[in-house]
Amino acid sequence: MLCPICRKPVEWEENPYRPFCSERCKLIDLGTWAEEGYRIEGDDNDDDIAPGKNGAEEEGGG
Repeated sequence: MLCPICRKPVEWEENPYRPFCSERCKLIDLGTWAEEGYRIEGDDNDDDIAPGKNGAEEEGGG
């Protein structure tokens, strides 16, 4: 298997960083997630979300 960051071969057995080859590559991946560098294709339109349907109570709902 290859490291998803640097593409070097990864030792799988007893590797605490797998699927990465090293702590460095693991932290690079974590940083990319934190900076929202990974995206899933789709619409950026939030119009499909109905108000009050996200689990939060609506104001004045008594």
